[in-house]
Amino acid sequence: MAASRPSLVLLSAAALAATLLGACQPKVREPMVAAGGPPPPPVLPAGSGCGPEIARTRAIVASDVATENLNKAVGDRFDADLARAADECAAGKSGEALHLLAAAKGRYGYR
Repeated sequence: MAASRPSLVLLSAAALAATLLGACQPKVREPMVAAGGPPPPPVLPAGSGCGPEIARTRAIVASDVATENLNKAVGDRFDADLARAADECAAGKSGEALHLLAAAKGRYGYR
């Protein structure tokens, strides 16, 4: 008994669909691992007063530049502002140093 034409077409279409679907298997990706892993968190100076406060901010900025969370050019400008604050602190002008620190942090969006 010969197969009818519509069933032959359906059988051919089903075979073609099965072949095409078999080729569409998802590829399994290997998880991406950073070469050296994330950098360690910065070591922040302890203590109170303008010196340690400025040093902590400088360490955070350096870490942000190293991890590319902060553009290097912006980090350099920020560090120059922090250097001015550190100079005032070293000269015994704690109030002015803390004022310059607060202004720099505000300018660059840090708290």
